[in-house]
Amino acid sequence: MEAHLHRSGIGTATQHQRNALKPTDFTVIYSPWDFKNKFNPQMVCEFDIAHCNLFGPLSVLVAKTALHREKPLVLHAHVTAEDFADSFRGSTKLSSSLRSYLRWFYSQADCVICPSNYTKNTLQTYPVTSPISVMSNGVDIESLQGFETLREDYRSKYGLSGLTVFSVGNVFERKGLTTFCKLAQSTDYNFVWFGPYETGPIASPPVKKWTRSNLPNLTFTGWISDKRGAYAAGDVFCFPSKVENQGISVLEAMSCGKAVVLSDIPVFQEYYTHGKDCLMCHSLDDFKNAIDLLHQDDSLYKKLCKNAQKTANKHTLSILSKNLEDIYSSTLNNFS
Repeated sequence: MEAHLHRSGIGTATQHQRNALKPTDFTVIYSPWDFKNKFNPQMVCEFDIAHCNLFGPLSVLVAKTALHREKPLVLHAHVTAEDFADSFRGSTKLSSSLRSYLRWFYSQADCVICPSNYTKNTLQTYPVTSPISVMSNGVDIESLQGFETLREDYRSKYGLSGLTVFSVGNVFERKGLTTFCKLAQSTDYNFVWFGPYETGPIASPPVKKWTRSNLPNLTFTGWISDKRGAYAAGDVFCFPSKVENQGISVLEAMSCGKAVVLSDIPVFQEYYTHGKDCLMCHSLDDFKNAIDLLHQDDSLYKKLCKNAQKTANKHTLSILSKNLEDIYSSTLNNFS
């Protein structure tokens, strides 16, 4: 599924892992398939430890191979039933069945990695019985370098002026789409969502409704080739998400020194501090007041931007590298 998920948080997190492991002593094989090797005709190549970032049938094959060969298995819990709901048409109805499947799949692992204590607690309610380690997905600060140079081009391209409120990522109702759009309806600021959205049969009703709304101050860009342009064009990153396991785009916005306005859900309370590196909101009025405050109070805006960068620096790929090394080494030692 890599070709289809490179635009997603899962794809970004996986690339972070690969980049983080480059300076380590671990040799990483990106694709396990070995059936083209006529001298060793087996489906999956040799390995010392398996790490799967997805949970579909081919990941099950890798997991079963690890168990059969008595090799340690690490499964990465990017997805829960809770964050699968409110994504595509029908996803909420499927979430209960997905919970049962994920309980079975994740419980096979010698170690489950998840991006937050919130996710760990969620998995333990299923219950997933494997040991669970918490590790931030991290932020690739280097990939965002030079974003400032794109501001004029991207603002001109999308007709943006004045304070611009923005979000980045796939357009889902779970990510607070309706709240984001109602904010646009109730204010005069420019609102722009940088990211792809479905238009076909699997698109949810809210996505179809809002992406066709034609509000004069609301723009849906679709996929953009350079994410740096999104962080260059926007001023206030608004993310009224209902459920997240971490939210890489929040860390990216913080890394770029943007003021961040978030929903007050447990995972954000775990990583961020209201009034220090972000503003957290509970209702539509809260979000509107927070954006107005940032527009009016330049000292608060600058304070949040500065502290947001400090927070992002606690999630660098060098830290992710150390965490992955520790988890792999610990899993290998415990297995032996």
